[in-house]
Amino acid sequence: MSVIRFMLAALLLASSFAFAADSSPPTPRDTELEKAKTAIARKDWAAAQAVLDPYTVANPRSADGFNLLGYSLRNQKKYDESLVAYKQALTLDPKHKGAHEYIGIAYIQMGQLDKAKEHLASLDKICPFSCEEYRDLKKAIAEAK
Repeated sequence: MSVIRFMLAALLLASSFAFAADSSPPTPRDTELEKAKTAIARKDWAAAQAVLDPYTVANPRSADGFNLLGYSLRNQKKYDESLVAYKQALTLDPKHKGAHEYIGIAYIQMGQLDKAKEHLASLDKICPFSCEEYRDLKKAIAEAK
């Protein structure tokens, strides 16, 4: 009986180590997004774009990649290009809260409050009990009036 208990204990211990930590190395995709986020944190919009342009080509289904690309472009005042990136993010993920907020900010900066309000309404549906993206866009719209 003690051999069975020992084997069960060893099996439980081994399985707990297997699930305790994710020891897999980061994927190139994760690494590239982290590089872009680091550049964004430094407000180096051109460097972020330099990472995100090829990233979105290699990962055409990444709503997060397109959202960050739009953010980088918008901060370079490349509004039309940013709208294309944000719209692609929203095509891939219609409930992407960040893309709705950021495209709304782009529309405010372009003087198109009506379009910003459309994205605020989308966020209101996505976040029925409010969310940071909704509150931030609502505040930006109020300040723009």
